[in-house]
Amino acid sequence: MLSSWTIGRKITAGYALSLIVLILIGTVSYRSVDALIDASTAVHQANHIQGELAQILSSMKDAETGQRGFVITGDETYLAPYLSGREEVGKEVGQLRELFKGDAAKQKQIDEAERLIGEKLAELKLTIETRKASGFEATLKIVVGGTGKTYMDDLRNLLGVMDQEQADLLGRLAVAAEGTSASAKNTIIAGTIVAIALMIVAGVIIIRSTTQQLGSAVHDMESASSELQAASQQQATGAKEQATAMAEIATTMNELLATSRQIADSAQRVAQVAEKTAGSARMGEQTVGRTRESMASIQRQVELIVTHMLDLGRKSQQIGGVIDLINELAEQTNILAINATIEAVGAGEAGKRFSVVADEIRKLADRVGGSTKEIRGLIEDVRAAVNTTVMVTEAGSKAVDAGSRQVVDVAASFTAIAGLVETTTASAQEIGLSTKQQTTAVEQVNGAITNVSQASRESEASTTQTLQTASQLAQLSRGLNRLIRD
Repeated sequence: MLSSWTIGRKITAGYALSLIVLILIGTVSYRSVDALIDASTAVHQANHIQGELAQILSSMKDAETGQRGFVITGDETYLAPYLSGREEVGKEVGQLRELFKGDAAKQKQIDEAERLIGEKLAELKLTIETRKASGFEATLKIVVGGTGKTYMDDLRNLLGVMDQEQADLLGRLAVAAEGTSASAKNTIIAGTIVAIALMIVAGVIIIRSTTQQLGSAVHDMESASSELQAASQQQATGAKEQATAMAEIATTMNELLATSRQIADSAQRVAQVAEKTAGSARMGEQTVGRTRESMASIQRQVELIVTHMLDLGRKSQQIGGVIDLINELAEQTNILAINATIEAVGAGEAGKRFSVVADEIRKLADRVGGSTKEIRGLIEDVRAAVNTTVMVTEAGSKAVDAGSRQVVDVAASFTAIAGLVETTTASAQEIGLSTKQQTTAVEQVNGAITNVSQASRESEASTTQTLQTASQLAQLSRGLNRLIRD
C-alpha cells in the first residue's frame, strides 16, 4: 500500500507523525509551565503576606518605642515613632485584609489581630495622656500592671501563627514546583527521543520507496529529453536562417520607409511655407490697401489744415487792423488827458480833482498803448508761424501724394506675389498627398515584414528556449540518476 503513495503524500505522512508527537510534547510542556507560573504567583503572594505581617509588628514596635521614650523623658519629640506607627499600622492591616480577600478563616484572624492592635494602641494612648496629666509615677503604675504587654504578646503569637502558615505554604509550593519541573523534563526528553526515532524510521521508509519511483521516472525522462534535444536542434537551425533573411528584408524596408517619410515631411514643409507665404502676401495686400486709405485721409487732413491756417492768417491781419485802431484811440486819449491836465492847472484849486482824473486816464492810455504793441508783436509771431506751417503742410501734402502712388505700385506687386504663391501651394499639396499615399503603402508593407520578422525571432527564441530546456532536462535527469544511484 505504501508503494502506491505519491512522494508528497509520503513526506506529508512523515511530517504529520512528527508534528503529532511535537504537539503532545508541547501540550505537556505548556501545562507544566502553566503550573509553575501559578506556583510562582502563589510564592510571590506568600512572601508579600509575610512582609506585611512583619511590617505590622514593626509598626507596633515603633509605636511602643515612642510611648516608652515619652513616658521616661516627658519630651514629646519621642512621640514621633508612636504617631507614625499608629498611622501606618491601619494601612498595613487593610493591605493584609486585601491579600486574604475571599478567605473567611484568614479574615477572622485579621479581625482578631485588628482588635489586639486597637487595645494596644488604646493602652499606649492612655499612658501618654496620663504622663502628660499626672506625671511619671502615675504612668508607671499603668505600665507595671502588664495589660499592654499581654496585648502585645497575644498579637505577636497571632502574627507568628499566620507567618508560620505562609512558611508551610511556601514549602508545599516548592515541593509541588519541583515535581512539576521534573515531570516536564522527563516528558520533554522522552518525547524528543520518540520523535527522533519516528522521524528516522519514517525517513528511511520514505527514502527507499521514493528512490524506486524516481529511478523509473528518471529513466523515462532521459529518453524523452534526448529525443527532444535532437528535434530542437534541427528546428533552431532552420529558425535562425529564416530570422536572418527576414532581418535583412526588414532593414531594407526600414530604409525605404525612412526615405519616404523624409520626402513626405519635406513636401509638407514646402506646402506649409507656401501656405504661410500666401497668407502673408494676402495680409500684405490688405495692409497696403489700408495704408493707401490712410494716406488719402492724411492728404485730406493736410489740405484741411492748410485751409484753416490760411483762414487763421486772414484773421490775424484783421486783428492787426483792430489793434491799429485801438492804438490810435490810445494816442488820442493820451493827448486829451494832457490837455485836460493843462486846463485843470489853469483852473486852480477847483481843477485839482479833474487833474487827478486826467492823470489816471493818461496812465491808462499809456498802458493800453504798451499792450497794443505787445499784442502786435504776438500777432506778427503768429502770422510768421502760420506762413511757416502753411509751407511745411504743402510740402507734406506733396510727400503724401508721392507715397500714395508708391503704395499703389506695392499693392500691385503683392497681388502678383499672392497669385504665384497660391499656385506653388497647390503644387506642394499635390506632391505631399502623393508622398503620403506612398508612405502609407510602404508602412503597410514594412508592418507586414516586421510582423513576419517578429514571428521568426519569436520562433527562433522559442526554439532556443526549447533546446535549452531539453538540455537542462537531460542534465537534470542525469543528476537525479546519479543522486539516486549514490
